[in-house]
Amino acid sequence: MAIYTALSLLVMVLIPSAIAKDTPMTNQTINNAIGEMQRANYFAFVMLLNMVSTDKIPSNITFLMPNNRLLAKAVIPENDVLDFLLRHSIPTPLRFDYLKRFPTGSVIPSSDPGFMLKVFNNGRKSFFLNNVKLISPDICVAGSSVRCHGIDGVLTLQDTSIPPSLPVPTNTSSSPPSPMAPPPSLPPTAFAPAATPQPAGPHKSGSYRLGSEWSLIGYMSNWVLLSIVWCYL
Repeated sequence: MAIYTALSLLVMVLIPSAIAKDTPMTNQTINNAIGEMQRANYFAFVMLLNMVSTDKIPSNITFLMPNNRLLAKAVIPENDVLDFLLRHSIPTPLRFDYLKRFPTGSVIPSSDPGFMLKVFNNGRKSFFLNNVKLISPDICVAGSSVRCHGIDGVLTLQDTSIPPSLPVPTNTSSSPPSPMAPPPSLPPTAFAPAATPQPAGPHKSGSYRLGSEWSLIGYMSNWVLLSIVWCYL
C-alpha cells in the first residue's frame, strides 16, 4: 500500500509537466521529419503519416519505421492507420544512444496505451523491440521533438519471446551492455529496467494488456520513467 501511495504521488507531480509537453505536432515539425524520412527512402511510412491529421500526433515522439517492402505487404485498413502509427512509436524523442541503455528485460510503453515494447539488447548490431530488430538508428535527428529509427518488421500483437539470434539472458536486471554512462544531466535511475506488467487473464499473444491494479502500477511506472527521461533531455 505504501508503494502504491508513493507511486501515485510521484505520478501526480510529474503528469502536469508531461501533459504540457504533449501538445499536437506542428506542420513545420512533421514536415522536417518527413523530409528526413524521404531522404532515407521510407516513402511508405511517410504516406501513412500523410493519411493522419497532424493534430492527432503528439509533438514529442520517436517513430519506429518498417521499410517500403514490409509496409507493402502489410494490410492496414484506413481507419486503423492512426493506431498503427501509435503502436510504432514511443511517446518521447529518443536517439539510439539513449535506447541502447535500456537493458534486456526493460519494458517501454508505446504511444498506444495498450501496447508495450520489450527490450532485447545485445548492442547496436542486435537491438530488438519485441521480436523486431532495429536496423537503421537515428534517421530523424533535426530539431528536438521527433526522432525515428528503421526496423526490420511490423509490430503486431504477436509472440514477443526472445528472438532466435539473441542468447537467453541470465539476469534481466543487469546493467546495460554499453560501457558509456548516462550524461551527468540524466539520472541513472531513469534507465533502470522496468517491471514487465503481468496480464490479469488470457490475452492476445504479444499484447501487454493492463488488467489489474499492479499491472496499472507497472504501466504507469514505465510512463513515469519516460517522462523523467524527456524532462532531462
